[in-house]
Amino acid sequence: MIKIFTGIIEEIGIIQAVERGGKSSRLQIKAEVVLEGTRIGDSISTSGVCLTVAEMTESSFSADVMAETMRRSKLGRLSLGSKVNLERAVRMDGRLGGHIVSGHIDGTGTIRSMLREDNAVWLSISTTDDLLRYIVEKGSIAVDGVSLTVAKVDKTGFQASIIPHTGKETTLLHQKIGDLVNLECDIIGKYVEKFMGPAAYNAYNSGNKAQLTETFLKDNGFY
Repeated sequence: MIKIFTGIIEEIGIIQAVERGGKSSRLQIKAEVVLEGTRIGDSISTSGVCLTVAEMTESSFSADVMAETMRRSKLGRLSLGSKVNLERAVRMDGRLGGHIVSGHIDGTGTIRSMLREDNAVWLSISTTDDLLRYIVEKGSIAVDGVSLTVAKVDKTGFQASIIPHTGKETTLLHQKIGDLVNLECDIIGKYVEKFMGPAAYNAYNSGNKAQLTETFLKDNGFY
């Protein structure tokens, strides 16, 4: 069954225990809201990473983090007391308040600046070119599981504006410059590239990154 999240965080959890293996780990996370109606085997987005609930108590859940997730995300850097954004998988009869988030992290970014402008904070994040290819101005991105609108994109990263509610309800403003964040690019862009095949890849890597025009789309079967 496909698990979908929205990037609208329900609560901030706290890491209570970390059991480290050779390349994997098990996390125990203190929570309250996301435990309501949750059963063993359900999925909870943990700072953007879809984790399966392996054990539960009245005030926490435990989940295993496999080696691939440790490589792709920042979960391997979490320690006792770390704060994480939590969201249960969306119900099919519920509202999609953010955007479609799979919980499958593409990679990480690094916070390069946080600048306040009136009631909002500009969050600037650097990341690698293989992720930037899917990040577009006014598009969506999940940062540590939080659905954000991309305001600006440059050669090495992007910026998003954090409104007061998002700052209060998530861990984003608890971060500092140099911290890693989990990134999941908008899944729609990845599917479009896959459907277009080599044409999209070659167009991007030819240096003509801005040449995704109406003519280009029509020539490749998008009418």
